Amino acid sequence: MSTVLISPAELAAMNKDEIVLIDTRAPEGFAAGHIPGAVNLHDIFTYLATSDAEGMAELTQKFADAFGAAGLDGTKTAVIYEQAMDSGFGQSCRGYFLLSYLGYPNTKVLHGGMAAWVAAQMPVTTEATSPAPASFAVDANAAALMLTVDDMKQALETPEVTLLDVRDVDEWVATSSSPYGKDFCPRKGRIPGAKWIEWYRMMKPTADGPMMKSSEEVLAECATVGIDTETPVYIYCFKGARASNTFLALKEAGVKDVRIYFGSWNEWSRDMSLPIDEGLPFVST
Repeated sequence: MSTVLISPAELAAMNKDEIVLIDTRAPEGFAAGHIPGAVNLHDIFTYLATSDAEGMAELTQKFADAFGAAGLDGTKTAVIYEQAMDSGFGQSCRGYFLLSYLGYPNTKVLHGGMAAWVAAQMPVTTEATSPAPASFAVDANAAALMLTVDDMKQALETPEVTLLDVRDVDEWVATSSSPYGKDFCPRKGRIPGAKWIEWYRMMKPTADGPMMKSSEEVLAECATVGIDTETPVYIYCFKGARASNTFLALKEAGVKDVRIYFGSWNEWSRDMSLPIDEGLPFVST
C-alpha cells in the first residue's frame, strides 16, 4: 500500500488550495514547462551537506527557510517531483527525505515525475508562481533519520546494522569517485563492510517511464544482500539523492528502520582518517 507515491491522476484530483507543488528540476527545465502552480526549488538537489553540528544546523535552517518561502505551513501537503524517477538521481525523493527529516507532516512524491504527468496528457505551463510565504516549523523528533559520520563509524562495529551503498556501479567498484567525474573526490572506494544494491534496481520500466517496483519486488532486491523488514538499514550514495530514492522504496516496502547518511561519499572520502575499501570488491566463492 503506497502512502507517499501518487499518480498524475491523483495529483490532478487534489484541491489546489491544499497543496504546495515543488519542482526540483534545474531552472531552465522549469522555465521550459512545468505543472501549473509549481514552485522551483532546485537546491533540493544541488545542496552539499556535511554531518557535523554546524553543517546540520546550516542544512536545517536553509531548507526550513526555503520550504517556508515555498508556502509550506504544516497544513498543506507538499507534492514534489522531478523529470523522471531515474533521470534526476532521485532528487524528488531527496526533497521527501529532507521534509521527513524536518518533521513535515504531509509529503507526497509524484510517481514518474514530469514525464508521467506529460504522458498522462496533463496540463503544462510556463507561467511562474509567486507563493505566499509561510512559517515553517521544524520538528526535531524526526532528526533520527539523518545519520552523521559518528553514527556511521559506530555502525562499522555494529553487525546487526546493514550499511547499504546504492551508488552507480563505477563508484562501487572504485573506478570513479562520483557522478560528477571520476576524480571529483580525493578517494575512490566504499565504506568498509557495506552491501551494494544499485539504486536503479528499485525501479522498472513502464510505458510512462521508470516507476518504483512493488513492495514484493523491492523486498526481493533487498533479500539479495540479506535485508528484510526488520533489518536496520543505513543508506549512503554520493550526497543523499540516490539514497533518498532507495529510502522511499524501502519505506514503502515496509522496512521499518531506514536512515540516510546524507553527507555520504562526498563527505566520507574527504576525511583521510576514515577507512575505505578500495579496488574491486571481494566476493567469496
